Amino acid sequence: MPHQSPVTAPDSLLNTLAEFRYQLRSFLHFSECAALAAGLQPQQHQLLLQVAGASPQTAVTIAYAAERLGLKHNSAVELVDRSEREGLLTRTIDREDGRRAILKVTRKGNQILGRLAGDHARELNEMAPRLASALERVRFHHEGAAGAEVR
Repeated sequence: MPHQSPVTAPDSLLNTLAEFRYQLRSFLHFSECAALAAGLQPQQHQLLLQVAGASPQTAVTIAYAAERLGLKHNSAVELVDRSEREGLLTRTIDREDGRRAILKVTRKGNQILGRLAGDHARELNEMAPRLASALERVRFHHEGAAGAEVR
């Protein structure tokens, strides 16, 4: 019976991908629960994070938010509307292009984000070894498969 290298063994790759996906999902579950505990819907948290975390030269528009969140434009509009009503962000007309609105996180939104950022940093610090290990195993499989193709 031929010996199959652990690098190319399909079961090993599937196990590795399953573990990596589990670690990612564990963090996402933590994030969703933390947002809810802070009084936000998880998508609102992600919206505020993308708006606040954008580089200073980026025009943070609804189109930008939709792209960063993987949402359709109309879904992003609804999310922005709800977040604006709750006092989490503001929308102002862009001085350079009056057809679009620029989004900015309010003081209330920033306070909530600050608490959540600390919680997320602590959780990521705790999870980092498991996440890094799972990612390294994925890299090992990929590099092993690439090396096997060269042979």
